Amino acid sequence: MTFIQSFGAAETVTGSCHFLQLKNGPQILVDCGYFQGSDENKTFAPFDFDPKKVDIILITHAHLDHIGRIPKLVKEGFDGKVVALRATMDLAEVILLDSAKIAEEDYKTALKKARRSGNEKSVPPPIYSTDDAKSVFDLTIQYADYNKAIELSPGVKVTFRNAGHILGSATIQIELSEQGYTKSLLFSGDLGSRKDVIMPPPAFVKHADALYIESTYGDRDHRPLKETIEEFKDIVIKTLSNQGNVLIPSFAIERTQEILLILKQMYYDKELPVCKVFLDSPMAIRATQIYTNYHTELNASANKLLQRDGTVFDFPYLQYSLKDKDSVLINKEESGCIIIAGSGMCTGGRIQHHFKHRLWDPRNSVVFVGYQVQGTRGRQMIDGAESIQLYHEKIKVNAQIHMLNGFSAHADQSDLLAWIREFEQLDKIFLIHGEPDKQAVFKQVIKEQLHKHAHIVKYGEKIYL
Repeated sequence: MTFIQSFGAAETVTGSCHFLQLKNGPQILVDCGYFQGSDENKTFAPFDFDPKKVDIILITHAHLDHIGRIPKLVKEGFDGKVVALRATMDLAEVILLDSAKIAEEDYKTALKKARRSGNEKSVPPPIYSTDDAKSVFDLTIQYADYNKAIELSPGVKVTFRNAGHILGSATIQIELSEQGYTKSLLFSGDLGSRKDVIMPPPAFVKHADALYIESTYGDRDHRPLKETIEEFKDIVIKTLSNQGNVLIPSFAIERTQEILLILKQMYYDKELPVCKVFLDSPMAIRATQIYTNYHTELNASANKLLQRDGTVFDFPYLQYSLKDKDSVLINKEESGCIIIAGSGMCTGGRIQHHFKHRLWDPRNSVVFVGYQVQGTRGRQMIDGAESIQLYHEKIKVNAQIHMLNGFSAHADQSDLLAWIREFEQLDKIFLIHGEPDKQAVFKQVIKEQLHKHAHIVKYGEKIYL
């Protein structure tokens, strides 16, 4: 019998990992990602299947919660084939090498502290090394193209379609043919919004026997994007006009590129005061170059800017701070700066350095453009912290703190429902990639509005096709 088991993103958002055992075919994984937040310890746990027996891994997109455990998979014996979009693998190389570097640095720091107390054995080794991350790209990689079926084995085909979430994101449809009968299984991956700054809307699918769909925001709609952009513009203009600086902690992939596009459009629309815009994140700079390389996968607005001046993101005010010394030089600028730096939740990266120099100044603004997890410095500031601890020093929070909730690379409830409505034939719906309370709301909405039953997938549950 053919069955599916979800060993991640089941009644939780992160750790995407779906195991497909075919009756007379290969063992397939769809994603193998990090668990994050309260589930983080699951990342280090043994796999619930034998990595050596997995034949193929299909990757929906390059976010860490979808690819973060692939080096661990390889380390523990996986030597099969990877199937993904070329843009996904280019981004994955940036993300996995950065993840490995951080893991190694955290291990060295923890080990150093443990040695002082004679407790070295209590420090677990990093989940994988930089060499392990590099080994992923030594595997056999088959590059997919959108909307073109690939034969994985006799009677097993897979088709990738644009999910509109980030560059290279895809829905993955697996078709199983046996004795003249075909069954279709569809994984949504993470779906993007119908209205996005940089990505096109998700491509529709017409037929599926079973749909595994994300439900991250299945309980609600986002604030309208247009309102969010207008608020962002207002903050930038007022802060710069007041001789202040705008600090933007931003995620390296997707959100940074969105912010750059908005600022570039403001420049051409003569809305952006004269200033210096610093992209101060080596990882974001590399990701931005990859986005440029694959500009044909971006939406019409992004390509319109490319046609105007030959570049998607660059404009006269923008400067890239690749090296540490470039970052340090930003300190000489007293006012009139927009500084975009990682990490997005302020748990590390160069944004901390800029907070140390500018957070105490009431003329400045900090603009959060992504979700801030409980316990992070970003969340502390949003929750009204009067000061934060940085580099063994207490820094006063006098800057204006803004949280913009309308930026999201995820589809909201209305987007998800609109996407499902386009199916001409859809038999079964399975909810993954969401918190239980949000999934319960989405399940009920599907029943009321679409008159379909949806099943909330549990961890390790066997679902037969």
